[in-house]
Amino acid sequence: MSVRQERAVLVSVALPDRPWASDDPCDEIRGLAQTAGAVVVGEVTQKRQDLNAGTYVGKGKVSEIVDRVKQTDADVVVFDNDLSPGQVRNLEKATGVKVLDRSELILDIFATRARTPEARLQVELAQLEYSLPRLKQMWTHLSRYQAGIGTRGPGETQLEEDRRIVANRIRDLKERLGVVQARKEREVRTRAEEHTVSLVGYTNAGKSRLMNRLTHSDVYVQDQLFSTLDTRTRQWHVKDFGKILLSDTVGFIRDLPHHLVASFKATLEEARQARLLLHVVDASNPQAEEQINAVNEVLKELDCDKKATILILNKIDKMADRAELNILTALYPKAVAISGATGEGIDNLTAAVVEALTADFVEAEVTAEAANGKVQAYLAAHAEVYRQEFRDGQVLIRCRLPRYLVRHVKAEGGEVKAFEGNGVHQAE
Repeated sequence: MSVRQERAVLVSVALPDRPWASDDPCDEIRGLAQTAGAVVVGEVTQKRQDLNAGTYVGKGKVSEIVDRVKQTDADVVVFDNDLSPGQVRNLEKATGVKVLDRSELILDIFATRARTPEARLQVELAQLEYSLPRLKQMWTHLSRYQAGIGTRGPGETQLEEDRRIVANRIRDLKERLGVVQARKEREVRTRAEEHTVSLVGYTNAGKSRLMNRLTHSDVYVQDQLFSTLDTRTRQWHVKDFGKILLSDTVGFIRDLPHHLVASFKATLEEARQARLLLHVVDASNPQAEEQINAVNEVLKELDCDKKATILILNKIDKMADRAELNILTALYPKAVAISGATGEGIDNLTAAVVEALTADFVEAEVTAEAANGKVQAYLAAHAEVYRQEFRDGQVLIRCRLPRYLVRHVKAEGGEVKAFEGNGVHQAE
């Protein structure tokens, strides 16, 4: 279902375990609805201790929603919460219009943003997995028929057929995405010897604009939610350091549907395999701290929460009061404050990235057969070589080597001794 160019009434409900993120309860769902193309004509909010099993909100609030739909001639009601199939059916029956929950709205946006075949496959899979348990609610006319052996009506037969078709399509999509995932993993692994950095962050945090600033590229930039769905990788050339492969990824969001996270594993492979993450935050957003926590939750789900990360406080040019920036930097003292739009702070960011990428280097002495040209060429390309000697048919190379490349050197036939402090040991 789509909410494009429809008149929408928004509903946001706060529960004890899901409080409102700001003083404006509909702030984020309003942005999502507008991104989907809807015209917001009304908003309804409620605080509850627990949800109503039948309609999520209470009877009085349902009546208020019904009145608001009639007054505004709305086409759709959009909840900033996830609803059960039964709750959607009961609310649609009461209001007489289409009812969408938060997950379905996000899926609709992703569907309109997907540009590559891979992204379209991922979105279709997420949509089908979302809709499969809800198919029964699309067949309300089944109540006219008596179910049972020998008495099944055409509606029930059609429902079972639809379920079978959807299940088969899900299986087909998972197989195709499995191939995509394997290919993506192989592609990313080929960059194991490169300095790989991935931009992550809340949707609309300014990742794409920052990527353009750093790499002098022309990645699509738009001030809207989920403007980037497909990972893009560009070369970032840093003076006196070298080349960095910088990847832009899909923006995260609070309560991101799990189907989407699972479906976009291939797209997020860049972040999963990157040596360093740049967590970009819109520092001018009043909910910056909550957004940081939401991104950290998704990173944890992707097993990326232990990865080396630099927190970037972006869009400081939009902050009218720099005192708010001081509060954030006090909370996150290692964060780097920048503006991807104006370039302020970019030099500090570059220095922090170089420091992070070079932090895990080791002073080493590599010994190999003199005829082993592979080791010599490999170190010449990937290490800072200080001295090279040939002795008794062997070559001894003293160098500064990224620790993660030690295994590659050993695999090519080199013996590596690492020098750390005053000690010398065999590098792993």
